[in-house]
Amino acid sequence: MQGERDLIIKDNYEIKNHTTYKIGGIVKKVYFPETQAEFSNLLRTLDDYIVLGSCSNILFSSNGYDGNIILTTELKNFEIKGTKIFALCGVKGPMLAQKAADSSLSGFEFMIGFPGSIGGNIAMNAGAHGQSISDNITNCCLFDKKSKEIIYKTKSEMDFSYRHSILQDGQYVLLHAEFDLKKSNKDSVQELISRNLDFRKNIQPSLKYPNAGSVFKNPENDSAGRLLDKAGVKDFDMQNVKVWENHANFIINKGNATSEDVLELMLKMYNAVKNKFTIELYPEIIFIGNKTKKEEEIWNILYKTKTQK
Repeated sequence: MQGERDLIIKDNYEIKNHTTYKIGGIVKKVYFPETQAEFSNLLRTLDDYIVLGSCSNILFSSNGYDGNIILTTELKNFEIKGTKIFALCGVKGPMLAQKAADSSLSGFEFMIGFPGSIGGNIAMNAGAHGQSISDNITNCCLFDKKSKEIIYKTKSEMDFSYRHSILQDGQYVLLHAEFDLKKSNKDSVQELISRNLDFRKNIQPSLKYPNAGSVFKNPENDSAGRLLDKAGVKDFDMQNVKVWENHANFIINKGNATSEDVLELMLKMYNAVKNKFTIELYPEIIFIGNKTKKEEEIWNILYKTKTQK
């Protein structure tokens, strides 16, 4: 007899194998909701929590976290009807990009090279190759942490800008999103996906070299990668981490790196650009978890008051 399934909960969970950096310590309690109802009920029940998806732009502390983490990796349901797409927050971007292409729909080709989930992509308004996740959004279903109610916001209400959305302000959690893509020639969509994949292979490290994507955001009217390259950071190679030789805005975990190793290298990169160009880069990578004293010092420098979106 089938009964109501129990929510998956893991105590003292080692998070590092869940992050693309392969870095992270022990989390006190991790929840794995599998339905939107389960997810929203959990959000109503817990007073203190952090919601994470694919952890593809996360630097998780090697010292762990003494609280609750909700992982959306099991929230995988999606539906395609005509040009309309419905997707729960945990749906993987590359998979949905390919499913859209199979349905002759254009607008998600850029996501083929992003390992992130729909929730993370919307939170940071991910984009590449002239496309962004916000281009085709019609509605977002959100959990309001203040009222503990489920609400809907249209694209114009989501406050989208460069690498920013209203989700970064802390009041809302994405449950699902609805999109309206453009009908296109299937071969043309697939060709663009292939080009984007080839481009990614040339300028971004594959995940066989553990990394969390771009380290720093582009400053206004410039490229963080260009500035870092001109500042000579491609030569930065420490014991456990290094700057990727093919693109200066990526840090590779050489195998046994800690979160402190990554932050130390980020600070060296930041200082190199600041000293050469008097430009202060702001991290694109999000740091989560308990900090050592040294990590706190570096964090205060790198993640000071944000001056750009």
